[in-house]
Amino acid sequence: MAESKYGKYIVYEPKENIVKPEWSPKGPVPGRVAYIDNEVIDGAFYMECVWLMPGMKPPPDVPIEKLGPQAHTHDYDEILGFFGSDTENMRDLCGEAVLWLGDEKHVINKSCMVFIPKGLQHCPLYFNRIDKPIFHFSVGPGKMYF
Repeated sequence: MAESKYGKYIVYEPKENIVKPEWSPKGPVPGRVAYIDNEVIDGAFYMECVWLMPGMKPPPDVPIEKLGPQAHTHDYDEILGFFGSDTENMRDLCGEAVLWLGDEKHVINKSCMVFIPKGLQHCPLYFNRIDKPIFHFSVGPGKMYF
């Protein structure tokens, strides 16, 4: 069978050995299902998708507010998505996330997308509660997540 002309643009596995910025938590990201950037496909922008599951427990010696990304900025715009999995009420996040935008703390308990203009300090981001699976993504037109 001839090699597919466009099959190279379909990514089934998340990127391995992701280099994380200094403000990012170290170690594997549980629930990561997809990750794409310029190293995965030449010319692609950054996007990451993660499922967060009930029962995901932080290490006992790490404060919850230190588990997710810490305060940082990007030289590109970014969009974060948060979606609950309750098919009877898709607006319900099925948990509670905390996201800092500048000096403002936002508690998120409904499915939503957040636009972060380039240069706006954002995070920490962490989840206080996960009652049912939550789908989370981040995307930005930068070639890498930095």
